[in-house]
Amino acid sequence: MTVIGDNNTIGMKPVKNNSRRSFLKKAGNISVSLAGATMLAGCNIERGQKTKDQPGTLFTGNPVTTEERVERVKTAVLGMQRYDWEQGTVGQALMEMGEFDLAISFARGAILRQEKGRFSVLKGNGPITDCSSIGEVVLFAGRMTGDPMFKKGADEMLGVFRKSDHKTPEGILFHTQEPAKWIMSDANYMLPPFLAACGEYGEAVKQIDGWRRYLYNEDKKLYSHIFDYENNSFRRADFWGTGNGWSAAGFCRVIKLLPDSMAEEKKKLIGYTKDVIDGCLHYMNIDGTFHDVIDKPDTFIEVNLSQMLAYSIYRGVSQGFLEQSYIPKAELMRNAANDRVDEYGYIHDVCGCPNFDRSYFSPEAQAFYLLMEVAAKEYEEGYK
Repeated sequence: MTVIGDNNTIGMKPVKNNSRRSFLKKAGNISVSLAGATMLAGCNIERGQKTKDQPGTLFTGNPVTTEERVERVKTAVLGMQRYDWEQGTVGQALMEMGEFDLAISFARGAILRQEKGRFSVLKGNGPITDCSSIGEVVLFAGRMTGDPMFKKGADEMLGVFRKSDHKTPEGILFHTQEPAKWIMSDANYMLPPFLAACGEYGEAVKQIDGWRRYLYNEDKKLYSHIFDYENNSFRRADFWGTGNGWSAAGFCRVIKLLPDSMAEEKKKLIGYTKDVIDGCLHYMNIDGTFHDVIDKPDTFIEVNLSQMLAYSIYRGVSQGFLEQSYIPKAELMRNAANDRVDEYGYIHDVCGCPNFDRSYFSPEAQAFYLLMEVAAKEYEEGYK
């Protein structure tokens, strides 16, 4: 997953043949505000509008249940165009929701667009990490259907990783497409869960450890976004909110997939998860929102990180590796996201596609709303 960043970030040069987010050659101060009216399908929805029926949300009609709101968010994301990492994130959400037919359909879509082993290719081959994000869903589809094409596709995707020489001498994969040698926080969500689902447990942990050495800031307990390995310097040192959210959620998924025999590795990843959650929560606004760059209050307000952290907390508490004391923060962040769902199911105030340099909409934010809600529901049912 390649991203430009916030409204104060200096632009970055394009990466050749990278179908992930295009980089701006120049980025000045981009002022994007939803303070006025937002137009959706010809209907004026005023940002922050409160109604008697649905106080604190963007809904303008009758009250809706949680289930109805989830359905609207799901419908909205199914209509959005998706890159490879988005196909994977939405597919994972559908699988965790129990929407198995849709999850299998997403896996089939990834196979239909598989080129040279890489899933979900739309325009040339992108990073190995992004395209592998659908891998766990593909393996699930194979088990559910018995269709050998899914196993074959997963084996080919795994083969791309094994054969790639686009790595450090220690075998740590670069996130960006060749020839750029960039290590990025996004990758923590994209590749390790697939490796773990394939039984490549040690490799999954190795990649997480390797990326951490380059990106993690011990003082802030946060991940910088992009390290340029070739120039031995940060391409983007900013603590991008979504990048830290990708990391927390990715760690949670790997922890769940590791066998009990890897207790020490699990303990280490649990520590990583707590570190990044605590690092983010230090900067959380009182309403459960964050800023796009976590420690820069002049960047725009953002709730996808809120959703990602809430998802991670609900999963961590349900699985027994996070303390119950995190739940009130998760509820606050969940409420912040729910307050920003409009009547068409679009989540406002998220780092938006396609360049992720402004507050807009994105398939990954839609997916993480769904992931958050199913994790919250399972937590609540487990603690009744």
